[in-house]
Amino acid sequence: MTSVFDLAEPADRARGAAPVPVVPVVVIEDAADAVPLARALVAGGLPLIEITLRTPAALDAVRAVAAEVPDAVVGAGTVVSAADVADAVGAGARFLVSPGWTERLLGAMRDSGVPFLPGVSTASEVVALLERGVDTMKFFPAEAAGGVPYLKSLAGPLPRARFCPTGGVSLASAPAYLSLPNVGCVGGTWMLPPDALAARDWARVESLAREAAALR
Repeated sequence: MTSVFDLAEPADRARGAAPVPVVPVVVIEDAADAVPLARALVAGGLPLIEITLRTPAALDAVRAVAAEVPDAVVGAGTVVSAADVADAVGAGARFLVSPGWTERLLGAMRDSGVPFLPGVSTASEVVALLERGVDTMKFFPAEAAGGVPYLKSLAGPLPRARFCPTGGVSLASAPAYLSLPNVGCVGGTWMLPPDALAARDWARVESLAREAAALR
């Protein structure tokens, strides 16, 4: 079973890590911003980019980044239906992320042919996915669902499960997550402050991305 962690560079695959420690979780209001934003993130060292399907501009943004930013690995987040899966892959998404999962959604993500991260927040959901052959997951909402202590407690009884925690993760808390043996990367928005996006301050985004990319 392929996963988002399979997008790692060969040197990183031995330890099961993603190519970078942080996946930016992007909300695009204006599709025209997608390409310069993606270029800033790539320049800062964060090429794995999740564009959430929360706005009317999202699919156009995925399409533009896939076509115009070859060094980016663009994916779609907030995938909550089989239709979302089809639309995202059709737009060029190279991975999928969901906040949760159902049998139908999981089947659609499997059938898509691209890596995916189904969302979980409980041990029972983790076990259910392991039973279905899925061992890489999004832990969401990370901070609200128990954060670092919760994931640490899962490592013993469920060592095959690996996570990308997202939801409330910050520059300050990311290193604690990344230190856990069952965490391959984290998802975050702190390198995308609303005032910088509103001002189209791509230089600031690049600087914040570079700081995030240095985390281990």
